[in-house]
Amino acid sequence: MTDSQITSKQAPQPKPWIEAIHAYVPGKSKGKDGRPLIKLSANENPLGTSEDALAARAQAPALYPDPDSTALREAIAAKHGLAAARVVMGTGSDELLNLAAQGYAGPGDEVIYVRYGFSVYDIAARRCGAVPVVAPDADYGTDVDALLALVTERTRVVFVANPNNPTGSYLPRGEITRLHAGLPADVLLVLDQAYGEYVAPEDDDGSLALAEAHDNVLVTRTFSKIFGLAGERIGWATGAPGIVATLNRIRGPFNVSNTGQAMALAALGDAAFVEASRIHNRDERARFVAKLDTLGNHGLRPLPSQANFVLVLFEGALTAEAAFEGLADRGYIVRWLPGQGLPQALRFTIGKPQDMDTIAEALREMAEAAQ
Repeated sequence: MTDSQITSKQAPQPKPWIEAIHAYVPGKSKGKDGRPLIKLSANENPLGTSEDALAARAQAPALYPDPDSTALREAIAAKHGLAAARVVMGTGSDELLNLAAQGYAGPGDEVIYVRYGFSVYDIAARRCGAVPVVAPDADYGTDVDALLALVTERTRVVFVANPNNPTGSYLPRGEITRLHAGLPADVLLVLDQAYGEYVAPEDDDGSLALAEAHDNVLVTRTFSKIFGLAGERIGWATGAPGIVATLNRIRGPFNVSNTGQAMALAALGDAAFVEASRIHNRDERARFVAKLDTLGNHGLRPLPSQANFVLVLFEGALTAEAAFEGLADRGYIVRWLPGQGLPQALRFTIGKPQDMDTIAEALREMAEAAQ
């Protein structure tokens, strides 16, 4: 027996459900040759970060942070009409999504999410030994009836992103309400609103009110997107006191840094920056989609989106892979998603006007050349 065989046999072995996890793959920022590209692959805010938040960063002490993020939770609660005791902070909303599965599901249990949903849901389910159950989509969007049809006595958690990533689809208030009403009281409904601030106020899906009124709803949000603080890793969630207590028991201590708390608090207070970001996204997304709509005869189909990105299907001669490579040659990196069952699609973060115009024109050139 060789040394490597002895080491392999005697080394610690991971649980089989951990070995089944495919690690999360973030959006890239460089080409295959290592050349930096304009990054439109990670849904970051093209307007950057609030000047108020940048100023707050310089004032944060290099000490252990407030473990309960008290001032930040109070500010979040005041802004959204919540009780601060019903708000819990996370290292990005990713931590909170994982904690929700860990707190309420385990080996033998089932966690449901929609096909073409956020890839972290599969990781969160497998990480705690639960079985991921994937519901069919409705033209790349969330299908409430398909989700409810998969609920069994083993179901413990249902994940729904609204708006959904990576498709951009959105369920209106009535559908969210209907989904919750169809779930057993002992099933946790996690409503992931990472892109919630991009939705027009009049189109609010009612998730926060649902979480306040019921004992089995958790809403997660993040400072990574519209607030421009992706690098600081700050998320928050709200739900019934029992859910919040569960997450607080298992979250990391000191999980939000002093810098993160200070910047998030300042960013939350800069309403003008948030509104400017929302309007920029709304207008540029509409312009970009209008340009792509003219390429429908070449097989390009942008899906309706309420987020800060657009998923485009390539159903003609120009393939998503070829478009991805062609855009990289032109200095842009977007998100190609074969690992999420979408080899025929690219996700485009909404960036600056000149970049979106350049990309739209490049897609036109490549589509015409492919005919």
